[in-house]
Amino acid sequence: MPKRVKELTAREVDRLKAVGDGNRRVMVGPADCAGLHIRLEGGAKHWAIRIKVGEQRRDIGLGTYNGKIGVTDEAAARLDGMSLAEARAKARDVRYAVRVGSMTTTPTAERKAIVASASAAASQVKTFKECTALCLADKSGEWKNAKHEKQWAATLETYAFPVIGSLPISGIDRGLVLDVLRPIWATKSETAGRVRGRMETVLAWAKVNGYRDGENPAAWKGNLEHSLAKRQKLTRGHHAALPYPAAPAFMAALAKREGLSARALEFAILTAARSGEVRGATWDEINMGAKLWTVPAQRMKAGREHVVPLSNDAMTLIAALPRVDGSPLLFPAPRGGALSDMSLTAVLKRMGLADLTQHGFRSTFRDWAGETTAHPREVIEHALAHQLKDKAEAAYQRGSLLTKRQALMADWASYLSAAMNSNAEETSGA
Repeated sequence: MPKRVKELTAREVDRLKAVGDGNRRVMVGPADCAGLHIRLEGGAKHWAIRIKVGEQRRDIGLGTYNGKIGVTDEAAARLDGMSLAEARAKARDVRYAVRVGSMTTTPTAERKAIVASASAAASQVKTFKECTALCLADKSGEWKNAKHEKQWAATLETYAFPVIGSLPISGIDRGLVLDVLRPIWATKSETAGRVRGRMETVLAWAKVNGYRDGENPAAWKGNLEHSLAKRQKLTRGHHAALPYPAAPAFMAALAKREGLSARALEFAILTAARSGEVRGATWDEINMGAKLWTVPAQRMKAGREHVVPLSNDAMTLIAALPRVDGSPLLFPAPRGGALSDMSLTAVLKRMGLADLTQHGFRSTFRDWAGETTAHPREVIEHALAHQLKDKAEAAYQRGSLLTKRQALMADWASYLSAAMNSNAEETSGA
């Protein structure tokens, strides 16, 4: 049995406030206004009604709340916004319009206008993903080049679409924006800042084009700044993942260090693999001719075999490794057996980078691929041996995507070797 919605009074509506960092959506009743609610976004209040059009539920904005109690109807008519009584009347009109829209009975001229208004409002519903595509099309003349446009879209595809891509843009509030940003705000500060700014742009575009109303929930000043730490502070205090612009210089420094632990770390970064997968790698897992590394299911986190394409740089590293008698491992410990997880961490400490982790370089790879390349998200996630939740993408992932991943890993290796190539050119030109 459907839950009965309490019929709120005007004074109760006036006292409603947002809770904590998020926004609120409060149903106000009564039954003949089913779906009527007030959205609380910071200090602002907006009326909307949730209706079913065809097989989809949609939110239709009705207007702002005027926040005035105890005034006459004549006085209220002169105020900006809409009272509770006016919102209920408008909600009844919209519900009637939707109900009679498919009937043969001809409504009055006023009802015809309401039907047209409700139908127009329903047709205006767009998802965040749809609005992103339309926004990009409108901004097509602003891009430096096609690559920049693809990078701009890739950040939203990677981080925002899985959370809000399929949602109506009219219903995206501050809480949903925070759901996108919080998982990456501390660990991927630079990327998170770009994602926030680009969400703000799409949401602003949607408002200007009539697909949503109210304040921009992705705005920083006076809004998200009160819920998220400033990125400058995060950058100083949290360095688990190296920002990708610094990765080429880091790899150049790492290449100068001796020892199998340093080579294992270098190989892990080139392949974007997990520490345990690299430390347990054996010679019989490497196909030198095909340039492939096949990690068996029992050594994978997800319990499924993972084939890793090896770039030319990764192949060069393997070819230079010494073969230790009696050990099947690529990177055996000095006293036999596999290297410990701490051995890779120790390399970072000796380089004066104790606040970095080997696992953080997987995030570095993901940020680089998502922000600076046009490689599809599912290819990037497959390269990281991640399991995608979306059914369509998961079905697509069942193929190995090997050719596409080979191109991705080759691009990654080329990017990482940029600093070494630059140094070589400077030396030869001296």
